[in-house]
Parts: sequence; C-alpha cells; structure tokens
Amino acid sequence: MNISEAKEELIRIVRTYLAKDEEGRYLIPRERQRPVLLMGGPGIGKTAVMRQIAEEMGISLVSYTITHHTRQSAIGLPSISKKTYGGEEHLVTEYTMSEIVAAVYDQIARSGISEGILFLDEINCVSETLAPTMLQFLQYKTFGNHRVPDGYVIVTAGNPPEYNRSVREFDIVTLDRVRLMEVKEDFPAWKSYALKQGIHGAVTSYLEIKKDHFYSVKADLRGKRFATPRGWEDLSDSLKVYEALSLPVEESFTYSFLQDKEIAESFTAYYELYRKYREFYRVEDILAGNAPGSAAEKLKEAPFDEKLSLIGLLSDALGQEFRSWADRLSAQQEIFFCLKELKEKTENGEVLSAAEWLAKTIREKKRLLERDAAAGLAGREAEKRRRLAITGLEKLPGDDFTQIRKAFAASEEERLRKAAEAGEHLTNAFRFLAEAFGEGQEMVLFLSELSAGYYSLKFVQENGNEAFYKYNRLLLLNDQREQLRAEAMRLL
Repeated sequence: MNISEAKEELIRIVRTYLAKDEEGRYLIPRERQRPVLLMGGPGIGKTAVMRQIAEEMGISLVSYTITHHTRQSAIGLPSISKKTYGGEEHLVTEYTMSEIVAAVYDQIARSGISEGILFLDEINCVSETLAPTMLQFLQYKTFGNHRVPDGYVIVTAGNPPEYNRSVREFDIVTLDRVRLMEVKEDFPAWKSYALKQGIHGAVTSYLEIKKDHFYSVKADLRGKRFATPRGWEDLSDSLKVYEALSLPVEESFTYSFLQDKEIAESFTAYYELYRKYREFYRVEDILAGNAPGSAAEKLKEAPFDEKLSLIGLLSDALGQEFRSWADRLSAQQEIFFCLKELKEKTENGEVLSAAEWLAKTIREKKRLLERDAAAGLAGREAEKRRRLAITGLEKLPGDDFTQIRKAFAASEEERLRKAAEAGEHLTNAFRFLAEAFGEGQEMVLFLSELSAGYYSLKFVQENGNEAFYKYNRLLLLNDQREQLRAEAMRLL
C-alpha cells in the first residue's frame, strides 16, 4: 500500500483500539491490541503520517527513534531496595521507570489528553542488548516492570534490510505479535499531500516530469546515492526561504537534500529554467488578466516541459492564494464564534465589560495554544490559523460591542474581497491557457492539478467558479465521447 492508504488504515486501527463499551472498557483488551509495524524504505513519510493522524484525531503522539536507546534507558536503571520475605529482610534488584514510558506519562500531564500513539521508529535496528526485550514489549506493552498506560496505541516502523545494514530480521514469534503493513513509495499519493502542504511548485512540476527521481536509492562503486520524499519536502522548505532572502540556489545546496549528484544537478538546472519561465511569462500578469497575446502564442510552440513548468507556476501561485483564503476563513470563523458568545453573555447580563471578556478570552486562547505546542499537539498549519484568530481578536476595538461588530464586518469585507480576487485570478488563468491550448492535454493537466489540490478544490466548492465548471464539464464530456468511441471500435 502507499503512504496515503497506510494513513487511512492506521486511523481505522487507532479508532478500533480506542473504542469502549458502555462501562468505559476498551472493546479490545490491551493484551489483544497488536502493535502496528510499518515496514518501508527511509524517507517515505512514516513519521510525518503519525503526526498527521494524531493531529486529525485530537490525540497525543510520543515519538522515539529506538536505535538511540540502550537497554538501560529503555528499561530503566537497576536499583536496590529492601523487601521482607518469610519474615526475613532481603535486598532486591528493581528498575527505575523507562525513559520511554515516563515520556508517555509526561505527555499526558502536559496535554491533559489520556489517549494517544506511542511511535517507535527503526524498531528492527535495536542494539543487541535491547533486542530480547522487544518481544516482551510488543506482547505486553511493558519496558521492564513499567507498562505503557492504557489508551496508548503502539505503532512501530522499520526499514527493509536492503536499506540498512543494521536491520535485524524479525522471527515468526515476533511477527505473530504485530500487524504488519508494508508501505511503498507512491508519487500520486505524495503529490496530493504536497499540494495540501504547499510544497514548492518547482519541486512538484519537476517530479511530474521526472517521476523516477521522486524516490531513488542506489548503491554502486560511487557509494550510496538517494533521493527521498523527505528530502524533497525539506528542500522545498529551504528553497522558499532562499528565495525570500534572494540567495543563490546552487547544486551544492540541492545536493545537501538530494544526495544523488545526477538528480541534484538535474533539479538545479530545471530550477533555473523554472525561474526564467516565471520572469518571461510574468505569472502575475497572467493572473491579473494583463498577459500580452504574444505570451500565449509563444507557449503554443514551447517544448512540453516548458508548458508543464508554466502550469506548475500558475498552480503554485493560485495555491498560495487558496491557502491564504483558507487560513483567513478559519480565523474569521473562530473570531465569529467568540463574538457570538460575547453577544449572548452580554444580553444575559453575564458580561459587564466586553474589553475585559475579550482580554480574558485572548489570554485563554494563548494559554491553550502554548500548551498544545509544548505537547506537540499543534500542527504548523493549525497553529498558524489559531495565531491569526488571536491577532484578529487583539485588533478588535474597545468596550463598545457595536464598534467591535463594525470592525469584524470590515475585516470580513476584506476577506471576501480577497476571495473574489482569487476567483478572478483563477478565471484569468483558464482564459490564458484556453488561448494557448484550447481543450488540449495541457488544460487537462491544469484541471487535474486543481482537482488534486485540497485548498483549490475547497475554494471552488465554497466560492464557485464558472470557468472551472465550464472546462471541467467539457473535458468530462470529451472523456465520455472517447470512451463511447473506443467501445464502438471494439464492437466493430
């Protein structure tokens, strides 16, 4: 299965293990809750998926790379205590609490959430001294004398032996105590994630052309060479900052993320072209509806990779607008519910000062955000939106609810103006591409990018866009015609 399918299956497993009966007991006793073993190559997103699942399900996540642990840190250190047996006092060896188990209890204390996931990566690469204890852990959820608290689902991950010399092959006894899920790299699944996360357009458009560079692990006389989804995502993050700081993007920079010289060289050369296309075609003018007719004529005769790059540039620019729209919408909704509560409490005589209530609400929201961030419960996107809402609340004026309402209405009017502007930009992109390509495969690719993008699809669903509907209908009709024609030819 790919990483997206693995995520959905893991959500089902966690829901199943955390399901309770009417008396609050887990429907599947902890002893029968088999830990999950994700087996897949390095860098395909196993750890990232665990963070997403915890955030989406509103539960905690404690994550460890087990290879960093010795037997002593995982099980606990021996200590001597006195006990009485048969009327005689004896010295007995006990163990302090495992660092890993203690981390779970610390997470519960920080977050106030008693259920979560304990994720142990590289589980099949443990040290020789720690290996014998893993069977006990997988079966009984204990390290030494200390067990993982009820309500924590155990998920582990490992790399196949071809990727790691340190791998210890699990025997049947161990494998019979886990739920094995083999995860394979898959570009279409990753691309859906990439579009939602705002991965740099140069990365997604390059990989659309060079899909075999998405995940590549080789070993030859020159040593190990590799490029992984993790590397592409980290490259994207740094690439955005380099652009903001006007720093040069050289092959050495790319190679630090993509440790395959040929791939690093290929992407660096492509990125230079990508930047030139952005300047030559002036994406901002296309979206504003001011592109000269010569640009569309030039694009008609361009090589396919140049066409694909421009589609990537347009999709990336629109994607940023759609993400910004979604962020502002989320923040405005949170502010709206706060003001609705303030209005109700004011009318019921529960609030005498709107300013004091707002200040108290802001303090509480900041406290919860800091708590969730410290506990690792606030993802980057969720944290950004919560901070936007707090900033919006702080900008509301004084103690007069009428003035507060006017200020909120003004900010909502600005949000709607930005949404309308984004819609116009989308329409202008369709108009330009139609002038250049009509209803050709390039238009199909552009529509596919929009349909695969979480925020672009959400934007169209919420705001509508006639150009999107028009070309989507035309292309669907063409698909149906082609299918009918193929069926008729088959019957002849």
